[in-house]
Amino acid sequence: MEFQFQFDWQAAIDSIPFLIKGIPYTLLISFGGLLIGFALGIFFGLLSINKKWFLRWPATAYIEIFRGTPILVQVLFIFYGLPDLIGGPIDPLTAGIAAIALNSGAYISEVVRGGVQSIDKGQTEAGLSLGLSRNQTFWSVVWPQAFRRMIPPLGNQAIVSIKDTSLFSVIGVGELVRQGQIYIANTFTAFEVYFVVAILYLAITLSLSIILRFVERRGLASV
Repeated sequence: MEFQFQFDWQAAIDSIPFLIKGIPYTLLISFGGLLIGFALGIFFGLLSINKKWFLRWPATAYIEIFRGTPILVQVLFIFYGLPDLIGGPIDPLTAGIAAIALNSGAYISEVVRGGVQSIDKGQTEAGLSLGLSRNQTFWSVVWPQAFRRMIPPLGNQAIVSIKDTSLFSVIGVGELVRQGQIYIANTFTAFEVYFVVAILYLAITLSLSIILRFVERRGLASV
């Protein structure tokens, strides 16, 4: 028997309006989680370089736990495990945002730590010699320089987090992959639908990459 496969372009085109419904959920989970994750990253990143061990160790534990476990396990624990602890269900959207926030926060913490430690100590000494306090020196002298160096890895983490949302179909979040699964169950056009899903993810991540490169160039130009 001779097997022949022909790509059904019409099926792919027909699936686009249905799949697009999942984009708002994908963006909400990824960017909502990243916003919280960025705050967590700054907090725990700065704690991880604190000289006081009782502040540094908890931050290090958080970073290692969430970097060392798969995000799929984390979201399953949040969605299925935490309700047993708190005595109530957790909305899939909330679980997805929490997983992205906690996971990205751990990686961003390392970006923050590396960025701050990459700045020459002479910058701090210069700020102090000008009469600035240590806090003023950090936020006015060290942090702006460190943040410019963080932009590329932060952008990479944003792209990774967007792609990670594809795993959350397992808890019923209506993002791109989940929309694709529902559509395929009714049309049996898996190849075409997942092809379109991949293209939509690519469009989102490429758009973000272009924006980040523009921001990075502007940041370098201001140095």
